[in-house]
Amino acid sequence: MSIRQEYKKHTLDEKDVNPNPFLQFAEWFQLAEKSNLMEYYIMTLATADKDGKPSARIVLLRNFDENGFVFYTNYTSRKGNDILENPNAALLFFWQDLERQVRIEGTLTKQTAAESDAYFESRPFESKLGAWTSEQSKVIESRNVLDERFAQVSKKYADGNVPRPPHWGGYVLKPTHIEFWQGRPSRLHDRILFTLENNVWKMERLAP
Repeated sequence: MSIRQEYKKHTLDEKDVNPNPFLQFAEWFQLAEKSNLMEYYIMTLATADKDGKPSARIVLLRNFDENGFVFYTNYTSRKGNDILENPNAALLFFWQDLERQVRIEGTLTKQTAAESDAYFESRPFESKLGAWTSEQSKVIESRNVLDERFAQVSKKYADGNVPRPPHWGGYVLKPTHIEFWQGRPSRLHDRILFTLENNVWKMERLAP
């Protein structure tokens, strides 16, 4: 059985690409949303520790603008420890139904406490409790540990007033490279790379 698939839905030509990569990303992101793609806002986050050992996982894009791309997590998780040791990171969006990828490279910094507080306040009640419950990436004996901890936290904050944990908040990836990839027939895909040089975005075509 052949698993090969030809990509024929779209093209990507320099003349059609917005010279501002954030606006180009917004155009693709909005199309992914309008196309009713399942969880179109998920992205792979790749980090590396101080020794360069990589790790990757799926996280959720919660905001983006020309300051960068924002997600939230536990600061003491594996990715949090990686970021503390090595702020260089990469993001990958893959919208299979549109035959498109966006690859983003840059550096990560924490959001301000006020920004993280504002987002945390907008979360569902149970998600707020979950942030207090889980010591993300730590070894635990069983599922019962989580269930018991969740019950304790639920009781503690039964009045609904859940503050943001000090170990939880947002990161923003400020990009230096943004690549737009459009699948094309014969594996001759379109790749348009933006590179930030002296605060100006340079656009180039890459070979597939």
